[in-house]
Amino acid sequence: MSSPEDLDYAPPAEAIADGAPPASALFGGDSGELPLDTRRVLVQLLSGPALDGRRHAKLWPVLLRDELAVKRRLAELFLELVIDRDMQVAFTRQADTGDLEVPLLLRRAQLTFIDSVLILYLRQRLTQADAHGERAVVSSEELVENLTLYERAASTDRAGFTKRVHASVEKVKKHNILQKIRASDDRYEIAPTLKLLFSAEEIQTLTRLYQRMAAGEAAVPGKQPADGDDGEDSEEKA
Repeated sequence: MSSPEDLDYAPPAEAIADGAPPASALFGGDSGELPLDTRRVLVQLLSGPALDGRRHAKLWPVLLRDELAVKRRLAELFLELVIDRDMQVAFTRQADTGDLEVPLLLRRAQLTFIDSVLILYLRQRLTQADAHGERAVVSSEELVENLTLYERAASTDRAGFTKRVHASVEKVKKHNILQKIRASDDRYEIAPTLKLLFSAEEIQTLTRLYQRMAAGEAAVPGKQPADGDDGEDSEEKA
């Protein structure tokens, strides 16, 4: 088995001069150096939103084996690899390049108040499920019922509020935060990736804020960040 260091090599100058393809070529005109399974890992990370060891059982050990090579390739795109080995989840995010002006591969997605409340609730349910060693499973009915606490804060009629909740559910499903359970029309499993988006301190702060909103003690903001920082957007795959 090749080590990560062996995967990042430059083809010999004479091979380039002779027009000979690298030994790792997989198709006509292929000048890549990584093996097939490592390339698949890169594609999964770039297409996003994450590489999940449970859902991508064949790719997870490849990522761990070739972590250094993958990091190098991502760094060339100004991206950073984030791995949680305990949760078996990995994803990419924009690297902190300081004052260096670089193109952004990941675009920013704005979240509404209902979007952010939904994500916070899902994050809390994920924590509860982890504490009991259970799968984090929710239903559409459960989501609507638990978010009605914020109906008054959202200043809309019940039918309109329910419609907005369903729209937010569809949004998080699109980004694979909620993954539909087979043979079920309205039950979903919460992706473990979500656990990495909020720290425990951020959860407590946002929970207190939203409880005050539900009680009418605080104004509803236009948008809330998904990752708990001071911005109004969250990163998603381009």
